[in-house]
Amino acid sequence: MRVHTPEGVALSFIWLVFAACAQSGTVHHHIENATQLADAQMLETPFPYHFPQANVLSAILFAMPLCCGVQIEDASIDELQVYMSDGRLSSVDLVTCYMQRYLQTDQYINSVLELNPDVLTIAAAADRDRRDGIVRSPLHGVPFLIKDNIASKDKMQTTAGSWALQGSIVPRDAHVVRKLREAGAVLMGKATLSEWADMRSNNYSEGYSARGGQARSSYNFTVNPGGSSSGSAIAVANNVVPFSLGTETDGSIINPAERNAVVGIKPTVGLTSRNGVIPESEHQDTVGVFGKTVRDAVYALDAIYGPDPRDNYTAAQFGKTPHGGYAQFLANASSLEGAVLGIPWASFWALADAEQLGVLTGMVELLQQAGATIVNGTELPHYKDIVSPTGWNWDYGTTRGYPNESEYTYVKVDFYNNIATYLAELSNTPMHSLADLVEYNIANVGTEGGTPGIHPAFGSGQDGFLASLETGGTRDGTYWQALSYCHRTSREEGIDAALHHNGQQIDALIVPPDVAQSYQIAAQAGYPVVTIPAGVHSLSGMPFGLAFIGTAWSEAKLIGLASAAENLFVESESPYQRSRMRPTWDGYLERVVPVAAQCVGC
Repeated sequence: MRVHTPEGVALSFIWLVFAACAQSGTVHHHIENATQLADAQMLETPFPYHFPQANVLSAILFAMPLCCGVQIEDASIDELQVYMSDGRLSSVDLVTCYMQRYLQTDQYINSVLELNPDVLTIAAAADRDRRDGIVRSPLHGVPFLIKDNIASKDKMQTTAGSWALQGSIVPRDAHVVRKLREAGAVLMGKATLSEWADMRSNNYSEGYSARGGQARSSYNFTVNPGGSSSGSAIAVANNVVPFSLGTETDGSIINPAERNAVVGIKPTVGLTSRNGVIPESEHQDTVGVFGKTVRDAVYALDAIYGPDPRDNYTAAQFGKTPHGGYAQFLANASSLEGAVLGIPWASFWALADAEQLGVLTGMVELLQQAGATIVNGTELPHYKDIVSPTGWNWDYGTTRGYPNESEYTYVKVDFYNNIATYLAELSNTPMHSLADLVEYNIANVGTEGGTPGIHPAFGSGQDGFLASLETGGTRDGTYWQALSYCHRTSREEGIDAALHHNGQQIDALIVPPDVAQSYQIAAQAGYPVVTIPAGVHSLSGMPFGLAFIGTAWSEAKLIGLASAAENLFVESESPYQRSRMRPTWDGYLERVVPVAAQCVGC
């Protein structure tokens, strides 16, 4: 059994911790002889919790054990708070049970890269606070994961999944991590991810990193689990933690959220600080959240947003964010009365396959019956030029022959400069520049795949790093033209124009996020997106979602609409709710690398 901790926490120690509320009943006291000692350690009832049983229904392949007699599988954060407040569970109990779930599932879904060796100590401190009458937030005592590109100033590594940064020491917690600690949440560990958040390669296995291995979706183990915040979404979907943090430059929150049937909130660039986050592009990077419900995700967002002197982009939020946080905007189905939602059909919807369109249009009909006005044809004016008809392509400008209209043109330059700034603050590492990282990947080609065709997970080697290195970080005319073009066509002549359709004010655009070009345009704009589960495709077995896109700083409106829609779909007993999208664990014994990047319905 593999347990990733810098201290090398022994598996036997973890199982001793679990004895506090042991599930199997195999631990006995007053053992009289060696035979009884040996017999007491035997597992005579391996199913359904300790081994996946062959030829059984998928629903019980990896059933989650009770936690000290309490069912926490799919429990909301509010429910967990009730259990802790009335004494049925403590934070230590919760952490113990979620760690047990990690051990039960990790060799299959591989959502956790590293455990925090101090997690039980932190949970015990949260319990002491509660006994003293101190509950710091709705997240008090609740365990969570962060993506391995988000710094934590503790005994864990921060490496973006690469061995190159193993042993490096960060100067401080990432701002968002610090705020979660202050909210009383319990950092359980680091989640797996696509190495370097997909920046290093353009042909790769999504969800793979050298340190973490291949993260896998419990819906279909052989296909793209969504990236690059793969483990963060997978862990929430499979009850390894109640919520998690991820990062997005272009799709890395929305894509894994919708592919794992969870809620993802990608905020406006500048709402959450990037200080302490291994960067890609200062113009598009943002830290976001995953939860099983909109409410759970919003609790996490409320804890992490806010200005930070170490990230000057966050200064733009002053006067544009609500006093008292975003949870106050959570809404029920009745608030859909009078909402105006736009469908950019030719821009995005027409690119979805027939099965998804059938599901999504059924959802739209329910929204309309609840009182929402649906406006079709709210197109982005430049969609024929900026939306790739053949799938996500962040170098679509160059594909059309215009690198000065390509997102990748400025992202490559930003990465060269931004990674140098990040590395300059690290100690205990020989990695000081992008050139150092490139050389490391070549010198360690067996694990890091720095040369094309050597490592199955990195088919193109590190062509992303090489493309960035070639720019030398120079912000030339082409750079500024590309940045200006992408901002203009995605913002005032893009999403904003669609939201002012023929003089009619639209509250939000609703899009099929499995058409990745939809969140790609929002990423270029730096605008927020919220996605909720929609369905599971019959051919691929993979989930897909329904997403809400708004203008800058419109999180309050999007959260209100997404939570209202979520409640509508539950209250109407429709099929469009997460509880009816259970994982199938299809192919759970398969270990193919790379996972299939494309499949019908993915």
